[in-house]
Amino acid sequence: MVEIKDLVQSGDWSKEKHVPVIEVASAAKGKPVSVRISVGSQIPHPNTTEHHIAWMELYFLPEGSRFPFQVARFEFTAHGASTEGPNTSTVFTRPETSCMFTTEKSGSLLALAYCNIHGLWQASAELKLT
Repeated sequence: MVEIKDLVQSGDWSKEKHVPVIEVASAAKGKPVSVRISVGSQIPHPNTTEHHIAWMELYFLPEGSRFPFQVARFEFTAHGASTEGPNTSTVFTRPETSCMFTTEKSGSLLALAYCNIHGLWQASAELKLT
């Protein structure tokens, strides 16, 4: 039987254009945690009708918890298509986004990105609250 965990890929985001990059701007106990997620920060990911990042999700696993919380889901829906055909629009969304959440615990941030051709990619980062 195939399991989803066997289909999720990872890599070094500085060498692989599909890996999500997680950046934490601030992290203090009881204060909003500001997180930015992007794909293709070192090597640009194509954003065409035929090849694009369709969505990203952010999860947080607090220390000592068994299951993560889904913090956010972002969908990118403009990839150059129009009624005239593929790549004929001037509107292309970029796979970059940010969000804020609060927590009382440190833990792990986990991001997933879905490329319509190359599947699921993951990254993680530690969240240490001050």
